[in-house]
Amino acid sequence: MISGSELKNGMTILHNGQVHRVEYFQHVKPGKGSAFTRTKIKNLETGAVLEHTFKAKDSIDTAMVERKEMEYLYRDTAYYYFMDTETYEQVPFAAERCGRIAAYLKENMALTVAMFQDRVLDISLPKLVELKVTKTDPGLKGNTAAGGNKPAELETGAVVNVPLFVDQGDIIQIDTHTGEYLGRA
Repeated sequence: MISGSELKNGMTILHNGQVHRVEYFQHVKPGKGSAFTRTKIKNLETGAVLEHTFKAKDSIDTAMVERKEMEYLYRDTAYYYFMDTETYEQVPFAAERCGRIAAYLKENMALTVAMFQDRVLDISLPKLVELKVTKTDPGLKGNTAAGGNKPAELETGAVVNVPLFVDQGDIIQIDTHTGEYLGRA
């Protein structure tokens, strides 16, 4: 338990029975009345961001979020499945909650999973991933790195812009935060 005046960026708290991360806080001490903290908090289960004001005397439950190294196994129609590399326990994660990271998930990929009470809250991909180009227009003689870009479909189904010299079958590096081509592997 912490007070409303002890909130900091990055803290995980329980608010209305759900786990939230403090994205922004501002301590305010008005001339009249008691101090309070304005916050923007992100619901780690739904992704919704809301603004909330906590009084300095409010008691807030902290949430102990555990980060584990896991391995992505497979996907069925509704869930992605991850395996804890220490206990070999499989944990499901709803497909609709994966969002943009689903485009970079490759079987047997190691990643970090944030969990709270045996529920997956968030998945963190590595900074870059190496994926094979499965479909793109053929490169032509004379195409250089400074030329232009063309779309390429990757083995995970994602489509990224790549330089003209990249061919089908090449393995390329992709920045998972921006979705940009970084280079050949």
